[in-house]
Amino acid sequence: MSLLSSLLLGQAVPAGSHVRLNLQTGAREVKLQNEDKFQNTLKGTKKGKRLDINTNTYTSQDLKSALAKFKEGAEMESSKEDKARQAEVKRLFRPIEELKRDFAEMNVVIETDMQIMVRLINKFNSSSSSLEEKIAALFDLEYYVHQMDNAQDLLSFGGLQVVINGLNSTEPLVKEYAAFVLGAAFSSNPKVQVEAIEGGALQKLLVILATEQPLTAKKKVLFALCSLLRHFPYAQQQFLKLGGLQVLRSLVQEKGTEVLAVRVVTLLYDLVTEKMFAEEEAKLTQETSPEKLQQYRQVHLLPSLREQGWCEITAHLLALPEHDAREKVLQTLGALLVTCRDHYHQDPKLGRTLASLQAEYQVLAAQELQDGEDEGYFWELLGSINSLLKELR
Repeated sequence: MSLLSSLLLGQAVPAGSHVRLNLQTGAREVKLQNEDKFQNTLKGTKKGKRLDINTNTYTSQDLKSALAKFKEGAEMESSKEDKARQAEVKRLFRPIEELKRDFAEMNVVIETDMQIMVRLINKFNSSSSSLEEKIAALFDLEYYVHQMDNAQDLLSFGGLQVVINGLNSTEPLVKEYAAFVLGAAFSSNPKVQVEAIEGGALQKLLVILATEQPLTAKKKVLFALCSLLRHFPYAQQQFLKLGGLQVLRSLVQEKGTEVLAVRVVTLLYDLVTEKMFAEEEAKLTQETSPEKLQQYRQVHLLPSLREQGWCEITAHLLALPEHDAREKVLQTLGALLVTCRDHYHQDPKLGRTLASLQAEYQVLAAQELQDGEDEGYFWELLGSINSLLKELR
């Protein structure tokens, strides 16, 4: 039912209504499509309910008041959610004090890492422990000394020296797992590295590598040696003085030790580039400490490598079939280029090997490109080979 109604000044008009001016009375009139709907709208206005009208009819105070009520409602809802969440956490988890009390009643003791390491060292060092128990203790200990603080705590009660002395064991498994623990403890931990050098670890590791031992034991010992030497120029000096390069040379020339040869070559590459970077960094930034820089300058690694025949040894290792091994050897050949250039020139076998590898990796790099892989792994290896060939022309 349609309805004409006069409009008061400022009165809101429902959406979709038609407004006209009465020329006889001069009043404005609105034509409504539904009288009941209009009446309900007017009632809603009287009761203060919000109308679906232009927001410009609200004052700024109205908007502030509405916003305040909205925030209050949101805060109350958030508070309810927080309380519900806290109740759920309390239901799922128990306070640590309560857990400790329950464990104490069950005669279960919560140990700190330090207490666990002391217990493991005592188990390993006990004459009443079986070989299996000693190995299990070392295996568990290796997990804890990965953390720098734990490795340093091992020093505080003499645990590190106990493990170092384990390298003297007549049992190959004890040597293997003792080296495993030491390699984890030495890694990027200068304080432990210093204590290890003073405790005779370097000499013991080299003796194991120089004598007949299972391959698995030598792998772990080489790992410990690498961890001890990296970023520790004083240890590198002692390594050279103790004939470390001769020991490694004999190691890589043994039959069946190809996997060790790759690790040795990687170690030599790391030591050569580490010294180069330290000296370069000192020139550019002066951040390297004078004492450490002086120690690096006393590490005469490149001349020693040349004298000990590592130019030829490294070049011959390029014949290894694995791509990863070749990558490591190519990196080392590049690092030794400044020292070994004349040896490389005089080695016809190296030239033939590089030419053969160039042809092989050209095919593999092209296949990578067809597969949609730009500058892939084989492309990088090909680049290293091309660079070496260019340097040796």
